[in-house]
Amino acid sequence: MNHRIVITGAPGSGKTDFLLRLSTHSTFSRFTFFDELARQLLIEDPSIRQDKRRFHGEIYRRQTSRERAVDGPFITDRGTVDAFAFHPETLIDVATSLSREYKRYSAAIQLGSAARLGDNFYRCDAVRNETIEDALIIEEALRRVWQGHPGYHFVSAQPDYEAKYQEFLSLLNRITDRSGADTRQPQHEKH
Repeated sequence: MNHRIVITGAPGSGKTDFLLRLSTHSTFSRFTFFDELARQLLIEDPSIRQDKRRFHGEIYRRQTSRERAVDGPFITDRGTVDAFAFHPETLIDVATSLSREYKRYSAAIQLGSAARLGDNFYRCDAVRNETIEDALIIEEALRRVWQGHPGYHFVSAQPDYEAKYQEFLSLLNRITDRSGADTRQPQHEKH
């Protein structure tokens, strides 16, 4: 099966780190990995955040373009549906429907945000500076737009980050029919 998998989640969910870890995992060597476009756009032009229509329209255009360019399986940090959680009008702007967008992907895994765990676990940075309250609102908006996907899964936030990653990896192995796969993280050289 040509797996086309979305990893989604609010800020502080671990998407970027989990995707990076997967990209070094030999089990997923056939997959193409896509970084989050929103972060890239915000680094290129921080002012784009002020124009939601342009921002989310551009994310949608870039996401669909890079997905079309790949013939094999991929795992992406956010998918086209994410734009509709942040700016519902994008659905109309790009003349599509949720059911059409769901067909782009074989599965969607939403990671729970560390915002659920409070200040001791949730961290912001210069690009993604949402408050805990903002992150929780985003988490619920993402759940609303993705939960109708037939391959939707949710991995809750938990204090043990490594346990969350292992739960995620086990789920991903089941989705990709790798139930017997070695889930251990490759050892990196120590310097």
